[in-house]
Amino acid sequence: QVQLVESGGGSVQAGGSLRLSCEVSGYTYSMISLGWFRQAPGKEREGVGIIYTGSGGTAYADSVKDRFTISQDNIKNRLYLQMNSLKPEDTAMYYCAASYSTYARLVPTSFGYWGQGTQVTVSS
Repeated sequence: QVQLVESGGGSVQAGGSLRLSCEVSGYTYSMISLGWFRQAPGKEREGVGIIYTGSGGTAYADSVKDRFTISQDNIKNRLYLQMNSLKPEDTAMYYCAASYSTYARLVPTSFGYWGQGTQVTVSS
């Protein structure tokens, strides 16, 4: 069974940076899609970015493009989300998720495994 554990959240001022980490276990690493999602209070969960572990290809939501970068460490089975130029509207609980689909869509319904989340708060 796939298990995911996020870490690295915290509080930062606008313009600052954070790096989130997600330890992934319980599957064949190169055969899945891994995604980052976020959910702010009162809002629906939305996709932030996705990486296809077999090809290394990535895709991002328009709201974070050119500011956030997803990467993977295949040896450590870890997924990262480097977040730069953070804005108050980036404040949310951030989740990593896994899908057995090789090329999943960046929507919550495409992912069957979720971490517990890590809070990111950006102050103005």
